[in-house]
Amino acid sequence: MSSTPTSPAGAGLLDLSRPVHDAMMVYPGDPSVALDPALTLGDDGVAVARLSCGTHTGTHLDAPSHTVPGGRTTSEISLEELVGPTLVVHVEADAGQLVTGQQLEPLLPGRVPPRVFLSFGWDTFFGTDRALEHPGLSAEAAALLWARGMRVLGTDALSPDLTQGAGDAGDDVPDGGTEGDDAAAGFPVHAVVLGRDGLIVENLTGLRELPAGEHHIGIFPMPLEECDGAPARVVAWR
Repeated sequence: MSSTPTSPAGAGLLDLSRPVHDAMMVYPGDPSVALDPALTLGDDGVAVARLSCGTHTGTHLDAPSHTVPGGRTTSEISLEELVGPTLVVHVEADAGQLVTGQQLEPLLPGRVPPRVFLSFGWDTFFGTDRALEHPGLSAEAAALLWARGMRVLGTDALSPDLTQGAGDAGDDVPDGGTEGDDAAAGFPVHAVVLGRDGLIVENLTGLRELPAGEHHIGIFPMPLEECDGAPARVVAWR
């Protein structure tokens, strides 16, 4: 495991974010994604698309207010929290498995940087039913990461918690409840991280292209005011 982050100087960039497209997969119950022409070159002289989606579409950032009453919103998150040394951890886990602190601990250094991205390799299943069967973390494992210095937790799965009520993974997921309906009961990792004023990044992709260890990574959410989260562009300097 590398002891120093990859230098951004003179390095190439790796996009770790998932493109947003019409009718893409969303977390069960979240608003569906619609991306269609609003104006066209032929009729209007300019091309303008109309986008309708939830704040937790594709690769996105969860603010504490996503599950914590009175928690910080996107307006209160600084860029300094989102850019810098990030530990990428490759975790081998089965579908629906909760990774415990005992299983995670051997993969960690004694102290971790503020940002930790867990790669389960589950981004390859995005858009399929299997995406809903992703592994997750136990609350104890999340608390271990927090104690080691993590303040931003990322995953290449739909959530660091197991997905509850997984239904059809197709494109037309109806509007309904959100993943914050019962954070303490259904979303224990969210409760640990967001409940302690940390941040979560979900639906990362391409993490397996980076070796395990520290890298210089930036998370750039859309500048939505006073929101519970925002779609984000996430970039690693190779």
